[in-house]
Amino acid sequence: MAHTTEPADTTDTADTADATETAETAARGGTVSLADLEARAAARGAASGYGHDALIVCDRLVRVYSTDGIEVQALQGLDLLVERGELMALVGASGSGKSTLLNILTGLDVPTAGSASVAGCDLLNMDAATRLRYRREIVGFVWQQTARNLLPFLTAHQNVMLPMQLRGGGPGGRRARKSRADELLDILDLAHCRDLRPAQLSGGEQQRTAIAVALANGPDVVFADEPTGELDSSTAEQVFAAFRRVNDELGTTVVIVTHDATVAEEVRRTVAIRDGRTASEVLRRTEVDEHGRESVVAQEYATIDRAGRLQLPRDFTEPLGIKERVLLELEEDHIQIHPDRA
Repeated sequence: MAHTTEPADTTDTADTADATETAETAARGGTVSLADLEARAAARGAASGYGHDALIVCDRLVRVYSTDGIEVQALQGLDLLVERGELMALVGASGSGKSTLLNILTGLDVPTAGSASVAGCDLLNMDAATRLRYRREIVGFVWQQTARNLLPFLTAHQNVMLPMQLRGGGPGGRRARKSRADELLDILDLAHCRDLRPAQLSGGEQQRTAIAVALANGPDVVFADEPTGELDSSTAEQVFAAFRRVNDELGTTVVIVTHDATVAEEVRRTVAIRDGRTASEVLRRTEVDEHGRESVVAQEYATIDRAGRLQLPRDFTEPLGIKERVLLELEEDHIQIHPDRA
C-alpha cells in the first residue's frame, strides 16, 4: 500500500508564530496594538482562505465553562461568517450558545479554542487596552434593558455624544461630535427628543436612542441583544425599522440576537444555533411575479461546519426513529440519508 505525506497545516504554523510574537512583545513590556491584531488576523485569513473577505469570522469556536469541577461546553466548534453590510439574526433556544457567542463577538468574553475575528481584529489576542479600544471603535451594542444603554441623567443628545467624548480625538473636535449626534438623531426620527432624558422618552424612543449611541463612533458592526424583548409589537416594528434604516443608509452591519420569530423573519438571513453549533440558515429573497407583485420567498438550509458535521432537524429524525447512526448513499447529484435498521 502506498503511503502519502500530508502537507503541513499552515494555519497551525501561523497560529504558533502569532502566539510566539505576542509572548515576545509582552516579555519586552510592550502592548499589542489594534493595528497589529488587524494585520495578523488578515494574514491568517489569507493563509487559511476561510472567510478572508468576511467581516465576522468564527472558525471552530469553542467555549468551555468550568463550575465546581463540572465543565459545560457552551460552544462546540461553531463556524460562522457574516459579510460586511448584512442585516441578519441569530436565533436559538435558551442554552443554545447564542448569548455566549454574542459575549465573545462584543469583546466581553474570550473563547477557549478556535479563532474569531471582527473587522480584522483577532479576538483571542487582545490585551486590556486593545480590547477597550475594540469595544469603543469597532463594535456598537444595543441591549434589551434600556438601563444598560442610556445614562438617566443625560439627555438623548448627551448620551449620543458620550461615546465620542470617551474616544477623544478626531477631526473637528466638539463641533463635529455635536453635528454627528444631531445627524444620528435625525436619521432615527428623534430630533424632537434631543433635549429629553430617558425617563421622558417612550420605550421605542429609548431603544432608538440606544441605536444612535451604538452608532456614535461609526462602528463596523452593531450587535443587538433582544432589542425588542420588552416592547409591544407596534413599537418593536418601529425599532426594527430603525435598524433597517441604519443598515440601508449608513451601510452598518447589524447582527440581532433574538428568540422573536417576527424579528427573525424581517431579515434576509437567519442563522439558528443549537447545542453550541450553527444548525441551519434561512435565506430570504424578493421575487416579482408576472403582474409586478413582490413577495418574499424563504428557504431553510441545514448547515455543514468546517469539520463536515451536519445537524439533522428533530422534525426529520424523530418520525424516522433516527438516534445514533444513519446510512449514507451517494447519488449523482445528491446524498440519501437512511435510518439504520440493523
